[in-house]
Amino acid sequence: MTTAAASVPGTVTLERHGHVLAIGLSRVAKRNAFDLPLWEALCQAYGALDRDPSLHVGVLHAHGDHFTGGLDLPQWAPVFASGKWTIPDGGLDPLGLTGPRLTKPIVCAIQGTCLTIGIELLLATDVRVAADSTRLGQIEIQRGIYPVGGATIRLPREVGWANAMRWLLTADTFDAAEALRIGLVQEVVPHGQQLARALALAETIAARAPLGVYATLASSRHALPAEEQAAAQRLLPDLQPLLASDDMQEGLRAFAERRPGRFTGK
Repeated sequence: MTTAAASVPGTVTLERHGHVLAIGLSRVAKRNAFDLPLWEALCQAYGALDRDPSLHVGVLHAHGDHFTGGLDLPQWAPVFASGKWTIPDGGLDPLGLTGPRLTKPIVCAIQGTCLTIGIELLLATDVRVAADSTRLGQIEIQRGIYPVGGATIRLPREVGWANAMRWLLTADTFDAAEALRIGLVQEVVPHGQQLARALALAETIAARAPLGVYATLASSRHALPAEEQAAAQRLLPDLQPLLASDDMQEGLRAFAERRPGRFTGK
């Protein structure tokens, strides 16, 4: 049975499919770029999924032609300056960097533009499906900053050091075929079929013994190096000197003027 739940306009939609909760980014007019209300609604959705014993699996997806254009940077400047992510009461960090993690698996479906936080949300999920229309990019260094949502920690582990550095250090964009080749996604399907495929995978997982699924996920996470948590705690503090740099201001100007940045290392 499928049931829909109301959402705050411009944030996320929630739709139940039996034991599966589909969480849809719904700021379509802005290519699902993350402002603070969208971020907070996503945190709340993860918290709701974790607390509901009748829900066994989540599916993260996006409405419209694009997964996300990245962060709405002007809104995020105070958050970055504070040195910590903001997680609302009752919410869980969908990046899995701050506080307790979601204890249930997430399948992710992406399409179209998937930039910066989009890749980092993807890396925090467990099974990933991409539409063949997808273009991905971890482009923060074009703005004079660096990825602070987990890409520097997880991408080398997921796809291998040199594959990760190829895309992290160049800020080039890449397609779904390359994401599949390096193991960032597990399947590529025609555009428009990504959500149906992700739901099918989630429903398969949801049909298995829930306690066994959760124990498998927890055990796999426990095998991750302890150094990852220490590295995660350094992400926002290490961003602070970059926020004060001339290069960041040049990166923002270059973005606004739609031109390459002219960086000086200052």
